[in-house]
Amino acid sequence: METTKIRTLFTGRRKSSVARVRITHGKGKFLVNSVNSPDYFKRKTLQKIVEQPLELAGGLEKYDITANVDGGGLSGQAGAVRLGIARALISLNPEFRAALKKAGFLTRDPREVERKKYGLAGARKRFQFSKR
Repeated sequence: METTKIRTLFTGRRKSSVARVRITHGKGKFLVNSVNSPDYFKRKTLQKIVEQPLELAGGLEKYDITANVDGGGLSGQAGAVRLGIARALISLNPEFRAALKKAGFLTRDPREVERKKYGLAGARKRFQFSKR
């Protein structure tokens, strides 16, 4: 019989989203903000992004996952949850590290939105030039 391990929260970040992920041995229950994952991430691409580390580790049906996500949009939240799941899987089984690292799931995507500058329409876009 496998023992259930509940560890501290594993954090994943992407853009301005922060995900706190808990993982335990279970039957494949996956909740995001107390809602089933497919109901929260309605687009198939977002569901795929979130499930990638589990598919690589072969644990779609082995682990119960609970994630709380704040900030940003759905795309950033999906990336944050993916990073949190990857970090949590390593804590359960350190042998997953090489495969997850090679797939790029342990790298935090550092891209953030550039701030708007004064005198410009956005971060880089200028107002239309008028000669007269």
